[in-house]
Amino acid sequence: MNFLLVPDKFKGSLSAKQVIAAIERGVTSIFPKADTYSVTASDGGDGFLDSVRHYMQLETVKVNTTDPLGRVINAEYLLNRETGVAYIELAKASGLELLGKEERNPLLTSTIGTGIQIKEAVLRGAKKIFIGLGGSATNDAGLGIAMALGFSFEDEFGNLLKPTGGNLSKVNTIIPSKFLKEYKKLEVYAVNDVDNPLYGPTGAAYVYSAQKGGNKEDIEFLDKGLKHLHTIVKAEMGKDYADLPGSGAAGGTAYGLKSFLNAEFISGTDFIFKLARIDELLESNSIDFIITGEGKIDEQTLRGKLINGVCQLGKNYNIPVIVVCGVSEVNADHIREMGNIEVIEIRDPSMSLSYSIKNASSLIELAIAKFFKNQLKK
Repeated sequence: MNFLLVPDKFKGSLSAKQVIAAIERGVTSIFPKADTYSVTASDGGDGFLDSVRHYMQLETVKVNTTDPLGRVINAEYLLNRETGVAYIELAKASGLELLGKEERNPLLTSTIGTGIQIKEAVLRGAKKIFIGLGGSATNDAGLGIAMALGFSFEDEFGNLLKPTGGNLSKVNTIIPSKFLKEYKKLEVYAVNDVDNPLYGPTGAAYVYSAQKGGNKEDIEFLDKGLKHLHTIVKAEMGKDYADLPGSGAAGGTAYGLKSFLNAEFISGTDFIFKLARIDELLESNSIDFIITGEGKIDEQTLRGKLINGVCQLGKNYNIPVIVVCGVSEVNADHIREMGNIEVIEIRDPSMSLSYSIKNASSLIELAIAKFFKNQLKK
């Protein structure tokens, strides 16, 4: 039996590598002679640099920058000096996990720390930059990144604005970047796997701001701010990307990268699959099952994230896919519509959530073993 393992992390519990190890133990407990092939994957969010580092030898560059609230931190990115290609993970400087729960507030946070990293990479000779989006603490539509790279934003009275979500509705004038004029050939790629527009019911604020600390009033205010910013960007810059699928990624950072840095959007899943040469692996090996998973399966999972990409891969190659998760909030029949897919929840309803998180590794192993043991009985 041959197995391809392409799980995401179980957020707050296990890294993707730890999930792979647990699945392998479960598989080999039933099929001792099984061959397993694993892909360290990321959809562009947390773990993006780890995935890239797994497949390429790159220099790790550490930069003094700021966290989402402006405090000085040290964050890393990856660089290939010979080719002039850099890889930056938004979450390293603008991530939700950099803040305590009581500090999370999308009205106050900014992506300026990631912008500092981008500028530093450009000054070191980067001509092409891949930015993994996801896990952000922000809803500033990328204003922080733009400001770090030379843009300025003023209110109707000519006052310079801080690049935060709370100031989106105050933007009246955009002053272009002089810095970027010196780097007109810079190529920027926004790597993400969501298809949300900038604003509206499925936009950045309504879908993601609650998990970043926003309440109902904040979300409505932020959504209006995103819409207002787009009106100004469209009028002053002639850029109209609010409805472009994916613009709402990372609190609208994808929109900002597209509008201010002329970024191209690319699928995080496709990006990692190409690095891993996954098509070659599938074509040269007879794979019996693909196993993927993440901590929670919800509607966002089905909006272009890693799990969706893996399920599509199974469908393309006519290979059954097993999705192992802590909990699923999606109807199993809905998931099965995507192909030959089985969903396995590892949680024990009689136990607490903290128990499942603490024991996720052994629960995954046991759940996988139980599934295949039952398969053999059929």
